[in-house]
Amino acid sequence: MGAPKKFYGKVPVGSKGQIVIPAEARKALDIKPGDNVIIISGPPHHDKMISIVPENEFTKFLKFFEEHVANLKKAALK
Repeated sequence: MGAPKKFYGKVPVGSKGQIVIPAEARKALDIKPGDNVIIISGPPHHDKMISIVPENEFTKFLKFFEEHVANLKKAALK
């Protein structure tokens, strides 16, 4: 079921639209300088929210999802 959601704080948006990810969040998500993150719009009915996901974690999720879709396709063709 995963870890409980955590509030990491409030940050300002700079004049160029930039934000600073709080240190505690960077540590928890293992985000280091130079890493890429994926920005995803919120869950259904919450289109004014975003999630920030480390690129390597997003890649792992896509691989997991692709494997399950492939397995479902195989099962459907039997």
